[in-house]
Amino acid sequence: MTTVAATADLTGLLATASAALDSVVPRFVAGVGAPSAVVKGQGDFATEFDLELERTLSGLLTEQTGIPVHGEEFGGPELTTGTAWVLDPIDGTFNYSSGHPLSGMLLALVREGEPVLGLTWLPLLGRTYAAVAGGPVLVDGQPVPPLARARLSDAMIGFGAFNTDSRGRIPGSFRFDLLGALSRLSGRVRMHGSTGIDLAFTASGVLGGAVVFGHHAWDNAAGVALVRAAGGVVTDLAGAPWTIESGSVLAAAPGVHEELLELIDSAVDRARRDGQAGR
Repeated sequence: MTTVAATADLTGLLATASAALDSVVPRFVAGVGAPSAVVKGQGDFATEFDLELERTLSGLLTEQTGIPVHGEEFGGPELTTGTAWVLDPIDGTFNYSSGHPLSGMLLALVREGEPVLGLTWLPLLGRTYAAVAGGPVLVDGQPVPPLARARLSDAMIGFGAFNTDSRGRIPGSFRFDLLGALSRLSGRVRMHGSTGIDLAFTASGVLGGAVVFGHHAWDNAAGVALVRAAGGVVTDLAGAPWTIESGSVLAAAPGVHEELLELIDSAVDRARRDGQAGR
């Protein structure tokens, strides 16, 4: 239930969160090109700046709002109940460590498992995205129009990264086949290496949609809040409403989402016939 008081509360929290992110922008910029400091798994690592920024932002947010923080690097409270900030101090870490400008900071406020506030800061592009539940989406502090109905053939689509030989929940071979099928309907597929950027660009209408294979709340919650606030459609790849526990994200403008979901359903059917795992 959204009330005037609840909206005012979120607006105040948005201002506090925006100021916190602004305060660490110089450190974010200073750390571009930082090498791996902590190896977290095959092809996954954190830099010293990931750790520093998370500590700093978590301290600021907890002190100023009294709300605990769940961060990528240090974890935090359960996210299906209660209220918590969800923080990714550097999204697109490989880009960031390589000096690539497509990286940013992601922050969401989650209440009872639902993201009600989302912020995506892209310091190297000088661009910010923010919204409270119900919209509008603010780009550099200015409201942008809600997403209009669109067609897949006219849209750019953000697509998650993959290794064709990888296995797991959503195998690389399935992702490869899906990419091929998508390219036949939209010749404008983009792979940015940052979930936050894909979802922020979708919310602002730069992309028509985004296909996200990852399931981590710190990668997805902020962007989901933005796309919903923009009037977009957000589900998992199977078409079920997205929740904080979903294993994937399909976010798009109305119309584009329906076409993408139909495409994915066809790819899943082919994968099952071929003995591959699906979504």
